[in-house]
Amino acid sequence: MRKLGILASLMLVITLALPLVPASAQDDRGFVNTFDLPVEPATEGPLAGVDPRNQTVTWWHQHSGTRQQFLDEMIAEFNANNPWGITVEASNQGGYGDIYTKMIAGIPTGDVPSLVVAYQNQALAYYQAGGLVDNLDDYVLDPTWGLNEAEIADFVPSFFEQDKTEDGIRVGFPPNRSLEGLYYNQTALEELGYDGPPTTWEQFREMACAFTEQGWSGYEGTDTIGYTVRTDASNIAAGTFANGGELYVDGQYVYDSQATIDYIQFMVDLYNDGCATLVAEQYGDQNNFTAGKALFFMGSTSGLPFVKQGIEDAFETPFEWGVTALPYRDVPVVNVYGASVSIPKTTPEQQLAAWLFVRWMTEPEQQAGWAEVSQYFPVRYSAQEGMQALFEDLPQYEQAWLLLQGESKVEPQIASYDVVRDEAEATFENLLSSGGDVASALRQLTATANEIQASFQQSQ
Repeated sequence: MRKLGILASLMLVITLALPLVPASAQDDRGFVNTFDLPVEPATEGPLAGVDPRNQTVTWWHQHSGTRQQFLDEMIAEFNANNPWGITVEASNQGGYGDIYTKMIAGIPTGDVPSLVVAYQNQALAYYQAGGLVDNLDDYVLDPTWGLNEAEIADFVPSFFEQDKTEDGIRVGFPPNRSLEGLYYNQTALEELGYDGPPTTWEQFREMACAFTEQGWSGYEGTDTIGYTVRTDASNIAAGTFANGGELYVDGQYVYDSQATIDYIQFMVDLYNDGCATLVAEQYGDQNNFTAGKALFFMGSTSGLPFVKQGIEDAFETPFEWGVTALPYRDVPVVNVYGASVSIPKTTPEQQLAAWLFVRWMTEPEQQAGWAEVSQYFPVRYSAQEGMQALFEDLPQYEQAWLLLQGESKVEPQIASYDVVRDEAEATFENLLSSGGDVASALRQLTATANEIQASFQQSQ
């Protein structure tokens, strides 16, 4: 897995040509509004002659509640104002797993939408099955319909580069992102004599055990616990990255690296020492934290509004809390993740129409509005200009946003990872509940993961 640096992305940027639109269409930031792009088909480039006018774009997504309501409002705005007469029809098709199953079943028959939400490993599976456009960069970098240098530079580099295969083929495009963060009870930490959250794992252990033994004034029960252990694959990745390691190197899974062994062993020891507990029910780790029962909680920053609401529901005077990077070995490294949108193979006209909607949806103004409602991170820096109200209402969101100025990594962008994730979680859970030698278990997990990877390669 390669690290995603700003310098590398900027070197890419300077090699790209500006889209062929009048300079007068650019705002003072150098951005071109999607609705100011030409109405007529392009006369040059890979999309020459493709006419997106009067196309209907179907979009399968997983959003519900207020997020779906806001998306519907955004889509209505696009449908009413885009100059090509494009109509976007979006629908909730269940969770990520449900959508994945429908896509895998629909690709052979062509029963697919014009736009679909997908994690990177899922998108790669669609691509390998022949179900996506050949390379989404044909649209992203198109001289007429694509992004210009200023717009590309405005994307958070690690977000912009995340949806590419090892061969550099773009299989998706990011509409939002989040990261794995450490939530902490600042009020309780100060009662225990600490100024702020831990930066090393030993500090984490000390604080968690002190909280377990001493409790704090905001929780009446006697069952306080330092931490509720998460065991999902993204948390394993986050702990590995924080320890300076990787999960996938040179075409092989490496769950038996020292970085992963140390992270899992730390959590097993913390649990065995009585300073951590297991998740007893869905969202049990988050609920323990918001109730004041647990000192720490690790989870996605997309959960910030739910944490805030949970604390406010539980306390007449909410305790002070924050979110930061996981403790680390050398430097803080955050695990960045989030589903993207991919464009399945339909017709050239539908494919271009779908891209134009994605291009519009990822403009700074739409990004700022989506961030405020969804609490996901926007994918463009300039969206921050419209997020001041969000920062004031939820300062923990700004804390998390600023973590992106440091180092970040992403989980394996390969099709087999969807299956390997389940194996990794099962291994972690078994070590906590049944014991066993951590190093041996992770060697076996590595072997199993690479067998799964080999089976995927043979099926291509």
